[in-house]
Amino acid sequence: MAEAHQAVAFQFTVTPEGIDLQLSHEALKQIYLSGLHSWKKKFIRFKNGIITGVYPASPSSWLIVVVGVMSTMYAKIDPSLGIIAKINQTLDTTGYMSSQTKNVLSGVLFSTGLWVALIATMRYSLKVLLSYHGWMFAEHGKMSRATRIWMGMVKIFSGRKPMLYSFQTSLPRLPVPAVRDTVSRYLESVRPLMKEDDFQRMTVLAHDFAVSLGPKLQWYLKLKSWWATNYVSDWWEEYVYLRGRGPLMVNSNYYAMDLLYVLPTQIQAARAGNTIHAILLYRRQLDREEIKPVRIRLVPLTCDSGFFVSNPHPGSDTIQHLKDSKHIVVYHQGRYFKVWLYHDGRLLKPREIEQQIQRILDDRSEPQPGEAKLAALTAGDRVPWARCRQAYFGRGKNKQSLDAVEKAAFFVTLDETEQGYNKEDPDTSMDTYAKSLLHGRCFDRWFDKSFTFIVFKNGKMGMNAEHSWADAPIIGHLWEYVMATDSFQLGYAEDGHCKGDTNPSIPYPTRLQWDIPEECQDIIETSLNTANLLANDVDFHSFPFDNFGKALIKKCRTSPDAFVQLALQLAHYKDMGKFSLTYEASMTRLFREGRTETVRSCTTESCNFVLAMVDPAQTVEQRLRLFKIASEKHQLLYRLAMTGSGIDRHLFCLYVVSKYLGVDSPFLKKVLSEPWRLSTSQTPQQQVELFDLERNPQYVSSGGGFGPVADDGYGVSYILVGENLINFHISSKFSCPETDSHRFGKHLKQAMNEIITLFGLKPNMKK
Repeated sequence: MAEAHQAVAFQFTVTPEGIDLQLSHEALKQIYLSGLHSWKKKFIRFKNGIITGVYPASPSSWLIVVVGVMSTMYAKIDPSLGIIAKINQTLDTTGYMSSQTKNVLSGVLFSTGLWVALIATMRYSLKVLLSYHGWMFAEHGKMSRATRIWMGMVKIFSGRKPMLYSFQTSLPRLPVPAVRDTVSRYLESVRPLMKEDDFQRMTVLAHDFAVSLGPKLQWYLKLKSWWATNYVSDWWEEYVYLRGRGPLMVNSNYYAMDLLYVLPTQIQAARAGNTIHAILLYRRQLDREEIKPVRIRLVPLTCDSGFFVSNPHPGSDTIQHLKDSKHIVVYHQGRYFKVWLYHDGRLLKPREIEQQIQRILDDRSEPQPGEAKLAALTAGDRVPWARCRQAYFGRGKNKQSLDAVEKAAFFVTLDETEQGYNKEDPDTSMDTYAKSLLHGRCFDRWFDKSFTFIVFKNGKMGMNAEHSWADAPIIGHLWEYVMATDSFQLGYAEDGHCKGDTNPSIPYPTRLQWDIPEECQDIIETSLNTANLLANDVDFHSFPFDNFGKALIKKCRTSPDAFVQLALQLAHYKDMGKFSLTYEASMTRLFREGRTETVRSCTTESCNFVLAMVDPAQTVEQRLRLFKIASEKHQLLYRLAMTGSGIDRHLFCLYVVSKYLGVDSPFLKKVLSEPWRLSTSQTPQQQVELFDLERNPQYVSSGGGFGPVADDGYGVSYILVGENLINFHISSKFSCPETDSHRFGKHLKQAMNEIITLFGLKPNMKK
């Protein structure tokens, strides 16, 4: 099967009479349809470029302006205050146009200039409006008149029916905070974590930095902020992601899980058919910019989308943006297959993709030498992979096959194991599921791809995503669409297969060919050993917390995120007996090309609350008062981070500038060496309209997670699903004697229940 010949465009043989040329009409038809498809895409992108380029106006508004100006001209009114006359005089030097033609052309030119000026004015006005963030700091439920007026103005200047990238040029730039403000907030954040002598020494270093070296570094950073679109994002991408030489697996890549309780079909090929088709539908919407911009209230967020691959190099990786990729690469039982996604100039239907996947599952060919564990190169250290890539994959069939993998729309793994939530053994089943998505067998996911889409033998699915090109909300948006489209739009036939008919005329998937020498196979084994050591050290605990959810937390009149973060602080103190520097991922997508910022969730206020919770002498009233203070402080820090007044990205960029200038800062060196022993992240639900949980309460997401950030710490991801469920994902390392993911999970459940009972509310303890 794998060696089946593809159709060729022509064949020829040399005979005594000359050359006998035989054209294949079917192949020529496919070439024609493929070219037609490409030109359609180019036209759509060109059209969208025009629409986005003139937004918030529309191309038709140009005609309205022209007609309006010409009408006033024929009414003997000069709307240009003499500008049209000057344009007319300039055109008069040609001597080839009549007076009427010059009048018309002058009016059109003035109208076009007026139209462009109006667009620029509207766009600048919208940028000024979006630079206001006071609405975020207003008390919940109490909106001032000024904020209402502001929201009305935003709505007016936002135009009608915006496309995905319509707002990008109107988003403000990320501001650079003042050095003194950042230093002051930093000292406040570490005050509860340091002994008095250590804090005094740090205070001296910080104040010295703020008055001496800090202003010099800040000047360069300000200069960059005026010149670059975002003063953080490019350095963050390069130094945090691309220059890291350790493994991407576990350390950087993260995962997304399937629906928690629902398994729509147990046929592996059918689930792959529907969900791969759904991913391609999403990509088509991306290409056509048909996805609505993500907004908070009326305020748009920056968009970063597309499918990418991270290419390794000895010093630093590079990101390659993939456009118009017409195939995927599928891994199964140690073999790689190239699967075309289009036939007859159209996207394959779900049943046709299922057919192609089933052909791969039915194939019984053996892996070629070195092929089965080849992807372990992407799981180990980056330098051996980069050198191996240059030495053994730069020519011949290896280069062709590697190009097929790296230029595929995405990578698919048909996993041979069965995964997913098992109510009879929830802990083991979810932990195994999480570890499978995070690292698998270390050689059956291509960790360089924007994402590896994984379909398990029992039909459960998941995703492993590369971090450098996009943060979790971008992948989350895609994943929500895929799960909803699979469940509520595409569906399955009664026998569990995709709806529709097979198509025997579609060529079989092509088996990729490799010629991997023994020296390269030795490097693959070395990378695999490195990856296995890392994977086997991951202690993972994933569980659904269904005692209560967002609905009950809202009755406490507090932010659900602040509630969970304070529960995490209480759980961590119970688990470790101390407080630790805590990282909560926030976002700066209110600004152009914004990505993430850090909320330092361990504060003096949160520590006071935790100490009150473990002190039996404290009353409920005292604990509630401290909870409210700590919750309000957390929400303030989160809002400051979102509005460009965070601490850590500013200090990171100041450190980068100091390295470029060749100067050392004891303060910055100390700050950036501090470990995040508790790293947390909330996975937001962005498209709640896709899931009607009142009608379909079982269709809840499991969320996703990531590996531990510190060798002696915890990584915690959580998602608040609907009103009554929170899914947690906890990671740590077996090699650390102080940590235990399951122990932390028990403390977290206790902390959640203890806090909710402070408010006189009873969690559902039956489960």
